[in-house]
Amino acid sequence: MASKELLEKLNDAIAREMQVSIQYMWQHIMVRGINAQAIGPIFRQIAIAEMIHAELIAERLDYLGGTPTTKPAPIDIGKNTKDMLTIDKKAEEEAIAMYKDIIKLAEKENDYTTKKLFEQILADEENHHNTFSTLLEE
Repeated sequence: MASKELLEKLNDAIAREMQVSIQYMWQHIMVRGINAQAIGPIFRQIAIAEMIHAELIAERLDYLGGTPTTKPAPIDIGKNTKDMLTIDKKAEEEAIAMYKDIIKLAEKENDYTTKKLFEQILADEENHHNTFSTLLEE
């Protein structure tokens, strides 16, 4: 059905989505300073979206015969708001690159459902990247 490579990449995506879901939720709790009231809810909102992504990818992986991972990629909270946003912007850039690779591989394997799923998630990740980039602007 799906190649071993695709199944592994889906598990990598799940680990990344769990990572940022936890990371952003903890940032929501730990953010301090004059902008905390404004930025905290943004971290929370994006954290929830990322957990939904993890669930959707896990469901797809299960359907394709794989076993979803329960281990997130390494989590980095950051020390202050700017540090948090910089770390998060980079995480979104990495996700965008990863998901473009998954889309190409899914298309190569004629797995149009996985391709469509990751196109939708990619659009969300680009929006998250835009949010973090905008918040980092002076």
